[in-house]
Amino acid sequence: MRLYKAFLLSLTLMFVFTNCQNNQEKKQNPTPIPIKVVVISMFELGETTGDRPGEFQYWVERIPLSETISFPQGYQALRYNAEKGILGICTGMGIARATASIMALGMDPRFDLSKAYFMVAGIAGVDPEDASTGSAAWAQWLIDGDLSHEIDPREVPEDWETGYLPLRKKEPYELPLKDPNEGEVYKLNEGLVQWAYELTKDTELLDTEEIQKMRAQYVNYPAAREAPKVMIGDQLAASTYWHGKYLNDWANKWVKYWTGEEGNFVTSAMEDTGTMQALKFLDNAGKVDSERVLVLRTASNYTMQYEGISAAQSLSGEKIDGDVGYSAFVPALEAAWRVGSKVVFELAENWEKYESNIPSK
Repeated sequence: MRLYKAFLLSLTLMFVFTNCQNNQEKKQNPTPIPIKVVVISMFELGETTGDRPGEFQYWVERIPLSETISFPQGYQALRYNAEKGILGICTGMGIARATASIMALGMDPRFDLSKAYFMVAGIAGVDPEDASTGSAAWAQWLIDGDLSHEIDPREVPEDWETGYLPLRKKEPYELPLKDPNEGEVYKLNEGLVQWAYELTKDTELLDTEEIQKMRAQYVNYPAAREAPKVMIGDQLAASTYWHGKYLNDWANKWVKYWTGEEGNFVTSAMEDTGTMQALKFLDNAGKVDSERVLVLRTASNYTMQYEGISAAQSLSGEKIDGDVGYSAFVPALEAAWRVGSKVVFELAENWEKYESNIPSK
């Protein structure tokens, strides 16, 4: 009998010990939070709510992303809506910060991002040959504008049109393209991009007196003088903030080159090839699905000057109420919200349709 009681006691103690150990492991390794949509913005001007908005603020206030989640390994704290399954991240400006922040998010054990959709929503410059400020462009192609060789213009051979040439090539726009490339070009899921465009193409965008006055000065660019619109247009990412007619011509040719003449340069920003590179690596690790990525860029300014002023004058910024800024800064933020939120809410609110099946048009 004593042996039997001792045996029962040892079983009880073993059960208690195992149960405590399991509970401790659960506390240390809680079940990851499944995320439906990640909204990616790049900068905020001050506080995340309640002051002059940057790219992140409308998303935080209007979804709303009420819960703050500590994120010391990234640029700033994450924001979250548990009911909708939407996570927001502000990565910081530039390719380096965006890449690091997205990689940090993807490796964070607190989140299950395996079925999440990722949507970049940020402002950009726009080619006046394609659209006006206040417009919104869904990117099909992301092209990197930094990975390259460069010779000072004063030393460029006479038969070259530029001193900027592809990495590991000996002259501008040399063919064939590198295969595989080293991060110079990414093509997003074509069906998903088309679906997002079809869902949002009739969105009413903000058209203010200020941007009407600005676009009227582009007299030889019909597209620049149109009202803001939603479109599909490709994105050139470069950490160097370039500007002017000659560089605008380069951007168009650079995009054509890297996409085999399929792409069309429409917007200029900084971060998107870095964001996509991080997501590609995370896909390799089984953390995310890089087929579930969208990039929405909205036009706050033009990428070149209008007739009658220099590139330097244009780069110095517009005068708005006595301050230097962009006449379409707020309209571009508003366009990102109005267009992007349609996609975010459609995905999150109809998760049974999109959890296992990527939408396509």
